[in-house]
Amino acid sequence: MNVLAELAERAIREAQDRGEFDALSGQGRPLPEASDPFMPETLRMAYKVLKNGGYIPKEIQNQQEIRSLIECLEHETDESRKMRQIQKVQLFIARAKMEHGGLLQEENEKYFQKVVARVTLNKA
Repeated sequence: MNVLAELAERAIREAQDRGEFDALSGQGRPLPEASDPFMPETLRMAYKVLKNGGYIPKEIQNQQEIRSLIECLEHETDESRKMRQIQKVQLFIARAKMEHGGLLQEENEKYFQKVVARVTLNKA
C-alpha cells in the first residue's frame, strides 16, 4: 500500500475511534444511485449492466497495465531489465496514444518520465 493510502486509512480509523461517523444522516440506508449526469438516458442501463458484469473499458485496462509496468520499473535493480522495462513502457504508452489518445496517456507519460529521471542506469 502506498504512503498516501496508509495516511488516509489511519485518518479514517482515528475518526471512527472518535465516533465522527456515528449518527450520520442516511446511516443504514443504501447510497443513492450514482449515475453520470452527462450520460444519455438511453445508454445508462447498458453501461450499468457492463459495469456490474465487471467490464473494464480498454482505455482503463491500458492505463492499469502502464501503471503496473512503471511500478515494476521503479523497483527493478538489474540494469538490463531496467532498460527493457523502459522500452516496454515507452511502447505501451505509444500504442495507447495511437489507440485512444487523451489525457490518461499524457498523465502516464509524465509519470513515466519522472520515474525514468529517478532510475539510474549504470553504464557498464
